[in-house]
This record gives sequence, structure tokens and C-alpha cells, in this order.
Amino acid sequence: MDSNFVMYASAIIAVLIVIYMLIKKMDIKITLFLMGIILIFISMGMGKEIAIKKFVSTGSLWLDPLQVIVAQFKDTFSAAGFIVLILGGYTAYMSSIGANDVTVNALTKPISKIKSVYILVPLVFLLGNALSLVVPSASNLAIILLATLYPILRKAGMTALTAGAVIATSATIVPTPLGSDNVAIAEELAKHSSFAGLSVTDYVFNYHALVSIPTLLFIAVVHYFWQKRMDKKVIANAETGTSEKHESTETPVISGGFLYKTVYAILPVFPIVLLLVAYGAQFITGKTINISVEVATLVSFTLAIVCELIRHKGNKSVLEKTEAFFKGMGGAVPIVALLVAASVFVTGLKSIGLVDELQSSMQHIQGNGLDFILPLILVALTALIVILSGSGIALIFAMVPLIVPLAEAAGISPISISVPLGLAGNLFRAVSPVAAVVLIVAGTVKADPIAIVKRTSVPMIAGVIFMFILSMIMFQ
Repeated sequence: MDSNFVMYASAIIAVLIVIYMLIKKMDIKITLFLMGIILIFISMGMGKEIAIKKFVSTGSLWLDPLQVIVAQFKDTFSAAGFIVLILGGYTAYMSSIGANDVTVNALTKPISKIKSVYILVPLVFLLGNALSLVVPSASNLAIILLATLYPILRKAGMTALTAGAVIATSATIVPTPLGSDNVAIAEELAKHSSFAGLSVTDYVFNYHALVSIPTLLFIAVVHYFWQKRMDKKVIANAETGTSEKHESTETPVISGGFLYKTVYAILPVFPIVLLLVAYGAQFITGKTINISVEVATLVSFTLAIVCELIRHKGNKSVLEKTEAFFKGMGGAVPIVALLVAASVFVTGLKSIGLVDELQSSMQHIQGNGLDFILPLILVALTALIVILSGSGIALIFAMVPLIVPLAEAAGISPISISVPLGLAGNLFRAVSPVAAVVLIVAGTVKADPIAIVKRTSVPMIAGVIFMFILSMIMFQ
């Protein structure tokens, strides 16, 4: 049997199975592990070697695919995996001491003082994205905003669908070194000779933010006009599409003095503050100041413990609560496992020769003035899978190991792939009627998910187009 036929057939089947599992909302990690192992077995049957540098065989062909998993776990835990774990621990500790609640309260309270409904649309969108620094999960952030901010928006006169659409798009592409997808992308780019030693902070502030911040501002403006237009259309047709009755709940009252509220509102984002200060000092002085995400998080964790000791006057319960940090690290293990599973799957694709074949097919793009084709194809693929499955992060992790080799083959900068790919995955999530965040919002405002998607689709798709064009102009 022709080896190319086996390669393409096995790759297509494996990818289709992964897409099917995504659509069915089944746990994707085991699927990626299993497909990766099967592809490695197929590659060995084709007489090819396992595509891992300096791979040490167990001496048994039956055990070597499992050894790939072990090797990938070791590599991941020593790099991006540890960052993900330590961030998971810090977020959990912030929740346990109530700091996240203080931050959310501090940012949402001023909203109630603004009376113009449509002025609120872009402001709430940008505020929600700022809050995603503290609550990175789109679903969790939506739940918090629906409980605290939604009643305030309704009281201000905002329609349920407009408020729901803004909340559904709150967690998108805010530039943060604490994002697990940014950590994974920066780790992969560091393997490229042009980006050797690249940290996640450098990636986010030197590349990601240059595109994501203008895109967020652009989406905020589109949101304003689109929600206003849709509300007018609803009034004209006398069809609300949702129940206008909603039991309002008061924003949780945070007890404590000004100093407590100020300090504890800053603590959840203090790692970012430290990274920004270090980055600014380096930019101004020209001196190299290397503060990694891990160090910034540990400094913040130590500061938080000191604040808790002062607040509770040295009570021993303060130290007992630090256990939440380590439990949070354990809770982040599934994200690390997803990184490893994606690496194993890509190793399988590399081992059967598919990645080499894709690289060869990209050679004709180089120098033909069509350098945007590869990023465009990847963004289109992202749109298809994310809209059908409602999941963007799993796809991003699965594609991360391909960024550098595909970029090298096409003769383009890896940044021109990583930025559009990462941003598109997060933006398209709010366009999927099966995305968890859309379903949560739809259920709360008593609307059909498609009604929410009608409100989110234009701002998000417009954002993707704007983001892609800007990325091609800046990084090609």
C-alpha cells in the first residue's frame, strides 16, 4: 500500500475523530493521547522513526509510544507546565482569601453610576476583558457578571440581549502573561532561532498586545453600533426574543476599610503589575530586568500571605489557608495534561510524515507575495472547529507545536501565525451556539443561544478580520 495514502488517510481520520470529540464536548485529552499513540504505531509500521529529538527507546516497540508520553510530560513540566501550575495555585489562593471578590466589586461598582445605556456597551465590554485577567475562564467570568453586573445593566435600561451579548464576549483576547495559551505559544516560539530566550512577558507585550489592544478597542466600537442597531430592529418588529423580567440581585457588599479594599483589589493582578513595572523599567533604562512569571507570582503570593497575617493579626488560620495555593496547582494539572496530549498527538502526525509534507507544500508560498495564505488557512480552520465545538483553547494547544515548523517552511515569521491563531480561537468562541459561555448567558437571560450569537457574531467576526489584517501588516 502506498505510504502517502496511509499517511494522509490516518491523519485525516485522526483529525476527524478529534473534531468529533470536540463537537460532542467529550474530554479531548484522552482522545489526543490515544490518537497520538495510534499514529506513532502506524509510523513504526511504515518503518519511520518517532519524531522526537534524542528519543531514547525502551527497547520494545510496544512500549515506545508510552515512553513518548513520559518524555513529553517531563519536557512540559520543566517549562510551560510549571508556569500553568503556579498560576492555577495563585488564582485559587486569591479566591480563598476573597481578593477576587474585592477586585470584581471594585470594577463593577462604578457601572451603576453611568446612565447612558449605549455608552455602557463598550465600557462594559472593556471592563469585562479587564476582569478576565482575574477570572480567566470565560464561563466562570460570565457567571460572576450575570450575578453582579447584569442586574445593574438591566436597571440602567439595557435590553437583556444586549447585556447578555456584552457579557458573553467579556473574556476574549486581553493581553496577559498569565494566559496558559500565551505561555504555551511563547515556549514554542523560543525554539525558533529568531526568538531564542523569548519569555511569555516579551511575547505578550511586544507582539500580542500590539494587535489585541487595538482589536479590543475596535470591537468595543462595533459592539456599540451593532447592539444599538439590533435593539432598534427588535423595537421595530415588536419582538424582544427574550423575557424582559429578571429578578435583580444586589452586588455583593464587601466589608472592610479603604486600605483593605485597595490592597486586596490589587493582589489578584499584582503579578501582572510586577511584570509591567519590570518591562517599563527595562524599556526606560535599557537594562535587562528579568522577572519571570513564576517569580512574579511567588512574590505576589508572599505579599498576599503577609497581608493576610496583618489582617488577621497573626492568626494561625492564615498559614492553613495557604493550602489552597497547592490545591489550586493540582487543579491546574488538567491544563498541563492537555498540553502534553496535544504534543503527543502532533508527535504522531510528525512521525507519520504529515508535518514534513505540509512543510514541503508551503514552500511555494515563500517569496510569492502570498505570505498571508498560511495564516488565513489556519484562522479559517480555527473558525470552523471553534464554532462547531464551542472550544477554542484545545485547538490552540493542538496547533502550537506546528507554528514554528510551518512558518519556517513558508518563509514567514512565526509571529504572523501565532498571533492570528491565538486571537482567533478566543474570539470565535463567543460565536458558537454550543459554547459554554453562550449557553450560560442564554439560560440566564431566557433567550435562545442563536439569539445571543446574532448579537455576538458581528462584533467578533469584525474583530477577527481587523485583527488578521493588522497582524499581516505588522508581522509579515
